[in-house]
Amino acid sequence: MKSYPTKKIRNVVLVGSAKSGKTTLSEAMLYEGKVIDRRGTVEDKNTVSDNTEFEQSNQKSVFATPLYAEFLENKFNIIDAPGSDDFVGGAVEAFKVCETGILVINAQQGVEVGTEIFARHAAHYHLPLIGAINQLDSEKANWEGTLETLKEAFGHKPILVQFPVNPGPGFDGFVDVLKMKYYHFKDDNGTREDLAIPAELMDEAEQRRQELIEKAAEFDDTLMETFFDKGELTEDEIRKGLGIGIRSGEVLPIFCLSAKKDIGVKRLMEFTINTASSPEGQKAATIDGGEVECKMDAPCSIFIYKTAVEQHLGEVSYFKVMSGVLKEGVDLVNPENGTTERLSALYAVAGAKKEKVTEINAGDLGCVMKLKSGKTDVTLAEPGVDAIAHIVFPEPKYRCAVKPLDKNDEAKLGDALNKIAAQDPTVIVEYSKELRQTILSGQGEQHINLVKWRLNNEFKLQVELYAPRIPYRETITKIATAQYRHKKQSGGAGQFGEVHMLVCPYIEGQPATNKFKIDGKDTELKIKNQQSFDLEWGGKLEFFNCVVGGAIDEGFMPAILKGINDKMTEGPLTGSYARDIRVYVYDGKMHPVDSKEIAFILAARNAFKQAFRDAGPKIMEPIYDVDIITPAEFVGPCMSDLNGRRGMIINQDMENNFTVLHAKVPLAELYRYSTVLSSLTGGAATFTMKFAEYQPVPGDVQTKLLAEYAAQEKEEE
Repeated sequence: MKSYPTKKIRNVVLVGSAKSGKTTLSEAMLYEGKVIDRRGTVEDKNTVSDNTEFEQSNQKSVFATPLYAEFLENKFNIIDAPGSDDFVGGAVEAFKVCETGILVINAQQGVEVGTEIFARHAAHYHLPLIGAINQLDSEKANWEGTLETLKEAFGHKPILVQFPVNPGPGFDGFVDVLKMKYYHFKDDNGTREDLAIPAELMDEAEQRRQELIEKAAEFDDTLMETFFDKGELTEDEIRKGLGIGIRSGEVLPIFCLSAKKDIGVKRLMEFTINTASSPEGQKAATIDGGEVECKMDAPCSIFIYKTAVEQHLGEVSYFKVMSGVLKEGVDLVNPENGTTERLSALYAVAGAKKEKVTEINAGDLGCVMKLKSGKTDVTLAEPGVDAIAHIVFPEPKYRCAVKPLDKNDEAKLGDALNKIAAQDPTVIVEYSKELRQTILSGQGEQHINLVKWRLNNEFKLQVELYAPRIPYRETITKIATAQYRHKKQSGGAGQFGEVHMLVCPYIEGQPATNKFKIDGKDTELKIKNQQSFDLEWGGKLEFFNCVVGGAIDEGFMPAILKGINDKMTEGPLTGSYARDIRVYVYDGKMHPVDSKEIAFILAARNAFKQAFRDAGPKIMEPIYDVDIITPAEFVGPCMSDLNGRRGMIINQDMENNFTVLHAKVPLAELYRYSTVLSSLTGGAATFTMKFAEYQPVPGDVQTKLLAEYAAQEKEEE
């Protein structure tokens, strides 16, 4: 393969809902680019894109697959992104390295929830989009209905560049109002005739062209003047205006496709090359707030947007050259940790096909094998170039606990999960000391099932996935006092320590007081010193030393505080962390010989435990903000389901043609929610979740949790 200069490169990501035909479109693009001489199909499991065992057995894309085609003297890089929200991480990776997205819309379904999700992600990354209505050859293709959903979802932005002739099983061509030609297709292999527009279609063609010209003129004053003077714009002028509108996110040009029959694919590629931006001159933000400009005459830097373990190859790092010219055998440095990597062999990529090249220019995509630490989201560069800003991935929506079936495999499981998470940053792995479980989080149950499949098949580990424990918190609601004497005598030196303490709730913004009723008497404590701690698990502990008259030596105060802290990491109710408590130590006793640190640690622990139990203890649970995006017909079932999960619906609003439900839901009720929501709505709804706050559990739930913990303690005795 020849080396392409930056201005002759186009990086395009194919996005859209599952079953919109992105993989089939990528096959047609590769066919037009002479990379393949025969198009595969998803059903036959022989496409270039879906080339992994998991994808072929499930007949869906789960990884973002880089491809390329050489077309019109340009290198046309394509990333076929997954269509399922469970695998959105692949699309987000691609958004980081592509200048244009092609939004593929199923002509049978119109704009779906998934279409809108990926359009929102594209907008977040300021990625310009071109629209392609695919499967117009389908029996259920609905051109007018699809246009209506486009208008509802995107308002004034969609503009037709083409309209179909005979949509449905007889679909065999379209009118292109930019070229003012009728393209007729004679077979299912993209063989086309360029014909004059039939008389019966001319009125619509002229109307659509006028709309196209007016839209193009909106974005450039010179074009607007030309339009007013002449009432017309040339093809190049229309493309120029549309290009400005596309890059600003104000225009979504619409093309007609049957990727299966290779109808319209070539014209889509032509338009993208002629209208969409090349990487040349694009500026990528760095982690320190600077920029790296994409140009060939600059120090070399690459950004690794994806890593994968591939059969017979090992770990493969996929990258974009952000600046300069990358040559094989070069040494590059990770600006974040100073480690050096040698890139010994470089490859252009079309799925599983890797073609060795000697150099790759700024803006182009490629891959390299077996880097020591070249993981996803890493920059490698010549000295002096800063690291590219990291990819911001969506928050996880599904969490479960994982353990090996064979306890001897615990270390192997940890290593395997860490490797998977390094390759896919949307997989979050954390060992929770509090819950004593390894927690695995991802974008949905399908996503986690892929992790399990990889553990089984790639790492030969058998694991169990199960519901995780909930990180409850414990606190108090009223004032209580307690005293505890620890006394131990077993020959020789003994242990002695006595602590009197008062506990009360810590409430944000409410100042501390020193006036309490103790043993029925109004008492004013003398605060000698105060310490305030932000607890690592959230909330506060405030500790007041109010001991006077030398009842407890100052040197034992750290031991008393340690005893309190020890018990706060294992709350008296359920063993969960305690929070938001003020502790006043106001009296006690010590022994001139037997008082030791351990005695006051134990006395403080037990006094705190007793006072806590008498202070109206309450279990707190994590509450999440949950936003559900659903078609209107599923609002009722979604609301009923939320009510059954102790969810509180805060409000609802409309986002284009979808209803958005905003709710607060306990984490305890969200296990496998993504699966339930998909089942409830036939896959039409999606959601996001983010931690909001801790709230007290209802009385009946607290009673149940206390009983469960008591039973567990008895079992462990």
